[in-house]
Amino acid sequence: MVLLPSMTSLLLVFLFLYGVSPVISDGSDHRYKVGDDVPLYANKVGPFHNPSETYRYFDLPFCSSAPVKEKKEALGEVLNGDRLVSAPYKLEFLGEKNSEVACRKRLSREDVAKFRDVIAKDYYFQMYYDDLPIWGFLGKVVKEGKTDPSEYKYYLFNHLQFEIFYNKDRVIEIIVRTDQNFLVDLTEDKEVQVDFTYTVRWKETEIPFEKRMEKYSLASSMPHHLEIHWFSIINSCVTVLLLTGFLATILMRVLKNDFVKYAHDEEAVDDQEETGWKLIHGDVFRFPKHKSLLAAALGSGTQLFTLAVFIFMLALVGVFYPYNRGALFTALVVIYALTSGIAGYTAASFYCQLEGTNWVRNVILTGSLFCGPLLITFSFLNTVAIAYQATAALPFGTIVVIFLIWALVTSPLLILGGIAGKNRKSEFQAPCRTTKYPREIPPMRWYRRTLPQMAMAGFLPFSAIYIELYYIFASVWGHRIYTIYSILSIVFLILVIVTAFITVALTYFQLAAEDHEWWWRSLLCGGSTGLFIYAYCLYYYYARSDMSGFMQTSFFFGYMACICYGFFLMLGTIGFCASLLFVRHIYRSIKCE
Repeated sequence: MVLLPSMTSLLLVFLFLYGVSPVISDGSDHRYKVGDDVPLYANKVGPFHNPSETYRYFDLPFCSSAPVKEKKEALGEVLNGDRLVSAPYKLEFLGEKNSEVACRKRLSREDVAKFRDVIAKDYYFQMYYDDLPIWGFLGKVVKEGKTDPSEYKYYLFNHLQFEIFYNKDRVIEIIVRTDQNFLVDLTEDKEVQVDFTYTVRWKETEIPFEKRMEKYSLASSMPHHLEIHWFSIINSCVTVLLLTGFLATILMRVLKNDFVKYAHDEEAVDDQEETGWKLIHGDVFRFPKHKSLLAAALGSGTQLFTLAVFIFMLALVGVFYPYNRGALFTALVVIYALTSGIAGYTAASFYCQLEGTNWVRNVILTGSLFCGPLLITFSFLNTVAIAYQATAALPFGTIVVIFLIWALVTSPLLILGGIAGKNRKSEFQAPCRTTKYPREIPPMRWYRRTLPQMAMAGFLPFSAIYIELYYIFASVWGHRIYTIYSILSIVFLILVIVTAFITVALTYFQLAAEDHEWWWRSLLCGGSTGLFIYAYCLYYYYARSDMSGFMQTSFFFGYMACICYGFFLMLGTIGFCASLLFVRHIYRSIKCE
């Protein structure tokens, strides 16, 4: 496609401008001298089991010894919910401290109640020191075998121990611990004087600066984790081999017999009645109903597939290393904007091949088919986040930036792609001539109808990826780190292959039953894996996670609905394209009057 070379260069420029460099680095290359201030930023706080429900650090009644300064965030960092501000702790390079007082504050009864509430909800904090992430819990609840919550003891951690490793003039690693000997009792509703203190210890290490982020990557590469991942790969490969072997054997034998039979019939009696899929050769290429919607779905699915391929390419070259704040979200926004031309081109080209006339409406439908539901979902969830005053609520400036990207990049490229697709002026390649009147479809058994066929088509691809889904969910909706993108790429490739093969098989069985309305069926069967993934969301939420609350629940099911809808369009497009190639091939191999 002619848009790809220029799109690739534009992609690199955009990623560079937004701070996503396609090299393995950690975004910080600062060298320090003794006594230099090394930036420590407090990011956010929130319930440990609700990863989407996060708040600004100073939304809680913490104190600060100096005016709080906000760090300017890039687009992807804001989308990620990061809101970095200067922390009250001062960690100079190689400067050791022992029980230093960061600040003092007298907590009012309302402050005490607020801290007690968040401690009960298992709140954690996140900070960044020289772009290295650190975490800790705010306090603890002592139950002492008591079952009545009114008898629990609530304690706030007011002392942090920082252990920092350095190599010459660079920071390599930081560990923070909460000291169990420094506790403030917040059980009773009364004012409390709190001294927030901290200790700093520096240790030298031989780990080079270039490898300081590897410890986070190794967390997902532990031997017992790798065994499970490879078991997932083997399971998927066995599924593919069995499926492809079975389908290839059946289809090749059946098709060979069909070809021999039809060739023999042609040599024998000319007026002998045709049967099977050859009987409907005059209807199989009859254009489907709602062809504008079908073309729009194919355009959106092609764009999302291209987006996935680019994301995997960037992941494999090391762009999305752990805690590269906002890199993934930035890449998603930028690549989606730049690939909109592919959606417009594919949709308009296919729509015009189907003899569609209103290509402008088709391009508009293509642009809104995925973005429309996503915009509605975002508007609702952003309103919820604003009501909760959570960091997931996007600032007005960020919304304006996204709107400008859509108005100045996405929409023009979509229109240009549509114009290019319209001007292609290629005819639909149909090996058989379509009859004037459609043939009546014979009654079908229940298992040959659309919903049972979708269930069969979606189950096999889902069974090939469900093991890997748990680790992805635990990373996206939890605190695990996922970095094995090579395995994920293999699983994605297997998903594409299985989807194509199972859709082709079901299309053949549909045609053999003399049902010529295969267009929409192939797209629905190919995309049905997205419905299985959403069903897995229900299982994961209730059986494998501890998420709770209206905000976290709405974020999980809302955004997962959009993701699964994207999978539906993408895999549906793959299934349809595979079926189209197959149908053209088999009807090109026989003589049709």
